[in-house]
Amino acid sequence: MQRDGGPGGPGAGGNPTGATFTGPAEALEILGDHGYAYNSTGAEAPYAGLTTMLSFTTGNYYFVGEWTVCGAVNTSASSDTGAIDQFYLSYNGTTIQTLKTDTQQEDSPTLYTVPIIIPPYTEVVCQAASSLNNNSWVISQSIIGRIYRG
Repeated sequence: MQRDGGPGGPGAGGNPTGATFTGPAEALEILGDHGYAYNSTGAEAPYAGLTTMLSFTTGNYYFVGEWTVCGAVNTSASSDTGAIDQFYLSYNGTTIQTLKTDTQQEDSPTLYTVPIIIPPYTEVVCQAASSLNNNSWVISQSIIGRIYRG
């Protein structure tokens, strides 16, 4: 039996044993009563269209947490220019939240954190698109929170 209470199979819980963090992945990792998913990608990948950054299905629990998106940051030099990045959060194929960051202008948010609740057995997909075409620039998304079993 999986320790995350999920139905098994892909996306049911990327880390059902609660082992050490091994790096970014698309899956929701379960550690006791907490869940987290972190991922980043170079801005070249989402330039051509939407790139899936997180994708998982919750198990027999509901999730209360936060979705954070971070706009493009240059990892190889100064970030004195920037990008416009769009982020999408979908449940069961329906987009429920969209966010836009802007690292080109000093007067626009470069990241957002919003509260979310994810029902049991829900397919969650987080996607992004960037105005850049350069893998030296990285965008990221994360979901962190607590799971509650009925």
